[in-house]
Amino acid sequence: MICTTVRNGSECAFMTAKGCGFNGGACHQTIEQCNGCDRTIQVDSAWYCNAFPEPAKKWKNGSCNFATHTDATAGQAQSAKINPLKASKRSKR
Repeated sequence: MICTTVRNGSECAFMTAKGCGFNGGACHQTIEQCNGCDRTIQVDSAWYCNAFPEPAKKWKNGSCNFATHTDATAGQAQSAKINPLKASKRSKR
């Protein structure tokens, strides 16, 4: 449906016949980590995410999965945990 609250006139998945169905009843502005993302849109003088109504929640536990300006593998650079018993057996071979 077409948004009638904050992003007036744009398509929104949370709009219903009774109004905005998102928690709080309106979309929230983007945060600093969203700068540079292709999914941000400017409405009047504020920036909003086109994919998710509350961007701060997406960045709470690390990087946003909708972010187009970050590398998805950057947070997965941790090495796998090695079992010391198996490692000692491999080194004896």
